[in-house]
Amino acid sequence: MAATRTAHTVWNGDLMTGAGNTTLDSSGLGNFDVTWKARTEASGGKTSPEELIAAAHSACFSMAFSLALAEAGHAPDEVNTKADVTFVPGTGITGSHLTVSAKVPGISEEDFQRIAGEAKVGCPVSGALASIDITLDATLAAS
Repeated sequence: MAATRTAHTVWNGDLMTGAGNTTLDSSGLGNFDVTWKARTEASGGKTSPEELIAAAHSACFSMAFSLALAEAGHAPDEVNTKADVTFVPGTGITGSHLTVSAKVPGISEEDFQRIAGEAKVGCPVSGALASIDITLDATLAAS
């Protein structure tokens, strides 16, 4: 069954001095201020499209990796993923770097790395971001 999630943003003013507010409509979990300055300089308590994409990518990869590990007979105790999404003004979003540390009892380093690489490719958000460079550093943590 397909699922559609919704968010909306209201922007006031021009790009450089204006400001907006993004609302997570489907979950109702909050409203987040956005500005150009928060996108290109210090966040100053505001978010950016790239931070929201990073949240989506880290969550999606964690889910995909957890599923792939369990299907390989190695259900993880914990998967901790960080996504760093890079934005270059005038160019756009240029990459997403995933850093994952996971506690997975009984798995070899070789299988862990292989499954992490497969999850990076198989994650639906990675698929949506296919036009950018996606890199991965995966660490098998002690259980």
